[in-house]
Amino acid sequence: MSIFSPKEKTPAQTVVEDVCKIKKGETVLIIANPETNLIAQDLYTAACESGAKPTLIFQQKKSSMDAAEAAVVGAIKSEPDVCFSISAVKLGKDKEAQANPYKTEDGKSYDSTFDYLMDGKKTMRAVWTPGLTQDMFNRTVQIDYKLLAERCKKICEKYKNAVSVHVTAPGGTDVIINVEGRQGLTDDGDFSKPGTGGNIPAGEVFISPVVGKTHGRIVYDGSMTFSDGDSILETPIDVRIENGYITDISGGEEAKRLLKDITAAEKAAIEMESKGTLPKGQGEFYAKNARGIGELGIGLNPNATITGNMLEDEKAFRTCHFAIGENYDGDGNALIHFDGVVRNPTIVISYSDKTEFTVLKNGELQI
Repeated sequence: MSIFSPKEKTPAQTVVEDVCKIKKGETVLIIANPETNLIAQDLYTAACESGAKPTLIFQQKKSSMDAAEAAVVGAIKSEPDVCFSISAVKLGKDKEAQANPYKTEDGKSYDSTFDYLMDGKKTMRAVWTPGLTQDMFNRTVQIDYKLLAERCKKICEKYKNAVSVHVTAPGGTDVIINVEGRQGLTDDGDFSKPGTGGNIPAGEVFISPVVGKTHGRIVYDGSMTFSDGDSILETPIDVRIENGYITDISGGEEAKRLLKDITAAEKAAIEMESKGTLPKGQGEFYAKNARGIGELGIGLNPNATITGNMLEDEKAFRTCHFAIGENYDGDGNALIHFDGVVRNPTIVISYSDKTEFTVLKNGELQI
């Protein structure tokens, strides 16, 4: 029996009507796995109720290193108005686009049709939910999106003209990332305009560090993404970074697991170039960036907690997360993007005029 009253919107209706603002006649593509079929069907029904034209397609669960099915990529190429990727783990790589990336007039390159349509052509809006569960969907979707948007906007404004960000935490994190020329990006739950998109649950501000200019130590003490899924960490993973790239990973068995996955991504990139599935010269580039720091994110969803599922964990209050691998600015491509959570951080933004602004202090939001 539904836990929602007849007058109260379901989470699926909230996503369709309030987050994406889907209109009558719009085309909606929903890509799911057997593990996520109930959520996908709820979204299909809510899209039908809005007067849209939804299509629901299933593929088997994909890991970080797997390719999406050709039929799925073909469906995305149909250029829907809205695309939902309701994945148990990942949507999957776009092999054709990796071998022959899309190019935009401003010189940016896209190795997936999904990213090209949303970020490049800006004709599609999208939602992607790697690891979404029914429990998470029910708990984290119905939040105050106006307040979330206000917080996201304020933090993004603080990133304007920033030079660097210093992050420390009780677990041992002490790292400085260069963000000069970068812009803060938001997952604020407003995916109503072409070219916008993000996660459900929503709730973070994130930024891509300048490639090659991160220095220090990150101690992941919350949870971590691995190639086959996410886990709460039993033993912290201690990562050392010099000139933007990881030089050492230490800790327990989970640290070994992370190193194994990174090494596998490095080898796979070289092999893909030799097979022609990455352009010539890109294998080494992708391999190098598998040890890069691709993101600093700040969690802002008040209903999210650390559960061992990164989709929710990275949105939790009193946390930040750093990604290992691909960034969001298109100049640090890699085969992986592994998020890891740091608890109770202090985050200080520095500017060229020597002023500073503290975003989080011991995990407490200062905005």
